Amino acid sequence: MTKVRRWCYNLNDYKSTTDRGTSVKEEETYTMAWEIDAAHSQATFAVKHMMISTVKGHFNVLRGQLHIDEQNPDNSWIEAEVDAASIDTRDENRDNHLRTGDFLEVEKYPTINFKSTKVEHIDGDEYKVLGNLTLRGVTREVIFKAEYSGQGKDPWGGTRAGLSAKGKIDRRDFGLTFNTALETGGVLVGEEVKIEIDLEAVQK
Repeated sequence: MTKVRRWCYNLNDYKSTTDRGTSVKEEETYTMAWEIDAAHSQATFAVKHMMISTVKGHFNVLRGQLHIDEQNPDNSWIEAEVDAASIDTRDENRDNHLRTGDFLEVEKYPTINFKSTKVEHIDGDEYKVLGNLTLRGVTREVIFKAEYSGQGKDPWGGTRAGLSAKGKIDRRDFGLTFNTALETGGVLVGEEVKIEIDLEAVQK
């Protein structure tokens, strides 16, 4: 077991238990850190194209950590990020365009980050995860509906956990306003982006 960060006032206000320069009551907490297993996880998105079809993509580079407290879900948290340049929609020309200033502007904003601020247990395996998504230098609160799949031992003696989450954003809220009007009405690229996350984490 290793000593890790401890929550103080809320899920964003954590600090090392070795930092004694505070009036907040200090309690050394020993727990196990969880690390996202990128080989068995994915962050995908879906956007309408020409108002009639859906284009899906994902990010090839994903990493992060989380804390799982099954007894007190309010103490749980997650921090994750993807490399924006690793976007993959199965079309090289489209991916290159998405990396430009019209969309992700990856040279200036190389990562997309999410930090949870609150985890609420809804019912059974269902949870609501609130957090801050930072995309293209803009941070907005987003809400994910999550499902926790529990924990299990892998063939190598380790412990793994699984969860999935779904949410949506309006890309214009993050400065992604590029579009083209269609002669028949509507626009080329949808404004709503549906996000789906599937994570497998390994206990460290």
